[in-house]
Amino acid sequence: MSDRPPEKTLAELASPNYECRTCGYLYVPSKGDSKRDIAPGTAFTDLPPSWRCPVCGVGKNQFINTGSSDAPSGFAENLNYGFGFNRMTPDQKNLLIFGLLLLGIIFFLSLYGLN
Repeated sequence: MSDRPPEKTLAELASPNYECRTCGYLYVPSKGDSKRDIAPGTAFTDLPPSWRCPVCGVGKNQFINTGSSDAPSGFAENLNYGFGFNRMTPDQKNLLIFGLLLLGIIFFLSLYGLN
């Protein structure tokens, strides 16, 4: 057996986002909270105990961890494979996939214009 600890993916290493269960406000650590003078890069756990949701005013205990949304999935050593697709975040991959799907449908429908 190996004594190495299990590796974590980039999404697991990134700071997680937290969502308010009351109003749906999403605290993203990379953006911070400009309304309450919280600097970008401040982790949710480092917020002061008096911090409240800027939308509805509930306390920190009403927030749930939703994971990171701006980190590529997978391991760091795999980022250079796959024609650059491994460096894309899940949102970027969705945009690429559904954008190409829409482009294909438009192209297919344009064939009906040919006589």
